[in-house]
Amino acid sequence: MKILSAILIYALAVLSILAGGAKISLMPQELEFLQGFGLNAGLVVAFGIVQVAGGAMLLFSRVRTVGAILVASAFLVSAILVFLTGNWVFGLISLVPAALAGVVIRQAPKT
Repeated sequence: MKILSAILIYALAVLSILAGGAKISLMPQELEFLQGFGLNAGLVVAFGIVQVAGGAMLLFSRVRTVGAILVASAFLVSAILVFLTGNWVFGLISLVPAALAGVVIRQAPKT
């Protein structure tokens, strides 16, 4: 189970860092999509920074839960925005990383 958990954490970290990197670098598709909801370039970059930070935090056990919360929140916001475009299939697919981040949160040691 530890191996599966590690794979999940690393996969989520990479996914979140890549998704955030696309926003930070203002990839045209990301920028156009998010500007359609009123976000300017600065807010898109800020959103990307949150995703990258959350993904990086997943890699460190002391801050993993906070990182997972950031990752889940960012992917949940993205999924909601996709649903608002009417693309239900991609919206559902976009919920998968948020749900997996929820698994990481749930696995966190209780203190």
